[in-house]
Amino acid sequence: MTSAVRRLWTDHKLLLAGFLLALAVMLFFAVRSVMFWVYWADPAHREEPIAGWMTARYVAHSWSIPPEILRDALEVPADARRLTIDDLAEARGVPAEEIIRQIEAIIAAHRAADPVQKP
Repeated sequence: MTSAVRRLWTDHKLLLAGFLLALAVMLFFAVRSVMFWVYWADPAHREEPIAGWMTARYVAHSWSIPPEILRDALEVPADARRLTIDDLAEARGVPAEEIIRQIEAIIAAHRAADPVQKP
């Protein structure tokens, strides 16, 4: 086995390096996917109480609503990455609790409009 790898390295360095890089990238995304699946499979992360450190996308995922609905209703800029509720409240000059109440109202309205959806 070692001689075959050695021969591949001497004859096809670029090809072997590209393969190893592709393998590393694939393993990275596989591990990342499993980590996300394990995190969101935990019932403690579903319908988690809304807090200032959360992003709109996190809240949407935790409460099982489409992220676009929450983003549009809160008027979060499309180019904003990782804008937390606290950041949004600070930018608007309002307390975070007001944004949290607004999010809770959006979730309630969405669930009332779509009663088939699982809570």
